[in-house]
Amino acid sequence: MTLPPRPFQARATLRLAALMAAAVTLLSLIAMGLQYRLVADRLMAAQAALLEADLNGLSALYDQRRIIALREAIGYRADLGGEEIVLLTDRAGRAMVGTLDRWPEGLHAEGEGFTLEPAREVWIDGARWLVAARDLPGGFGLLAGRPLAPVEATLSAMRGGMAALLAGIVLAAAGVGWLAARQVMARIGRLNDLADRVALGDLEARLPGPRSKDEFGLLETHVHAMLDRIANLNRATHRLSDTIAHEMRTPLNRMLARLDRIEGQEAVTAGVRAEMRQAIRVFDSLLDISRAEADQGSGGGLVPVDLSGIAAEVWELYEPVAEDKGLLPRAGIAPDLTVLGDRNLIAQMLANLLDNAIKYCGPGDLLSLDLTEGGAEGGGGHVLRIADSGPGLPEGLGEEVFERFTRAERDRSRGIKGHGLGLALVRAIALRHGARLLLPRVDRGLTVEILWPVVPE
Repeated sequence: MTLPPRPFQARATLRLAALMAAAVTLLSLIAMGLQYRLVADRLMAAQAALLEADLNGLSALYDQRRIIALREAIGYRADLGGEEIVLLTDRAGRAMVGTLDRWPEGLHAEGEGFTLEPAREVWIDGARWLVAARDLPGGFGLLAGRPLAPVEATLSAMRGGMAALLAGIVLAAAGVGWLAARQVMARIGRLNDLADRVALGDLEARLPGPRSKDEFGLLETHVHAMLDRIANLNRATHRLSDTIAHEMRTPLNRMLARLDRIEGQEAVTAGVRAEMRQAIRVFDSLLDISRAEADQGSGGGLVPVDLSGIAAEVWELYEPVAEDKGLLPRAGIAPDLTVLGDRNLIAQMLANLLDNAIKYCGPGDLLSLDLTEGGAEGGGGHVLRIADSGPGLPEGLGEEVFERFTRAERDRSRGIKGHGLGLALVRAIALRHGARLLLPRVDRGLTVEILWPVVPE
């Protein structure tokens, strides 16, 4: 049996690495956003504190000598050329003294006194400022402000640093995620390889090397224990089948020999003898199935054989039988197709399939055998197809037709003889050769396809 191609493992690794990198990046963005917001609030609070200190100083001077002291202090500050804004206007709104020669357009005084609130962020001469505009007693105007350019410069530098840091975090997270994902997928790949070998029939397959003391190691231990249990049950089943077949066939052969010595009751002994021979054939079929299943996946005893020649020889034997029953046989066998196999088992498998088709078909039905190169999954191998236009499988009966002793009630009522072992042997032989058995849907009759694996070089 061939397995369907497994999806490229690097895709899963990339997805897992991308998920880990995205998670780390998202957490980093959240942390950086919180830090940026905190720094911005602290810087704004610092500028507000400076502005409040300026207002407190002006308030103290105003309490001493009113406008005269306030005018002298503002003039002194203007001469020093500090970074702050301070302006005193007269009753007509003209600048009396300060760092500005006029009151900014669109800015209106809010509140009275020298308190910080309300304070506003405004644009003055192309720069942002945090200002407090007040009306003083007597109609005078007071404007005090602190620049926000240092805050913006600090935040801009912080944004640049965060962007560079984020790029580094993304690269580092992607690298760490890739390494972690590769390690995880490698552990999963070990289990997938083991599952592939078991699916191909090698129940003795086990993972090499010591197992780690983590969840993957525990999983491998459980898988090994499960395979040991399955192998033991499988061996017990095969031993039981072999024992029953051997033990029952021997006394039946002895009874046949004794029947041959009975004289005078030929009619009775002939019927008993026929029944006993039929029972012996059933046991022989069970033994053949058990042997084929026991060798499944081992590959031992298989050699390159001419599948085309075997198919042609078997067809040559059954074509006259089909014609005698009134069937319309047709064969299309590509020459020189080779597989690894057992010649006798392959011939027995083809004989069972053709015999089964001839048994259930009637006069006028089609019977075909086709052997073509390529077409199996993966692009290689050979396809052997046996099709007929007979009654086909009954409704509801599918892959279970390959189980032992499976027969349809329709066939029992029609008196068609059989024990339901022919197709079971076909499946056992196919699995023995690593071939895949399919029942494609058809409009009429029954079609069986066998996909043979590529012969390894």
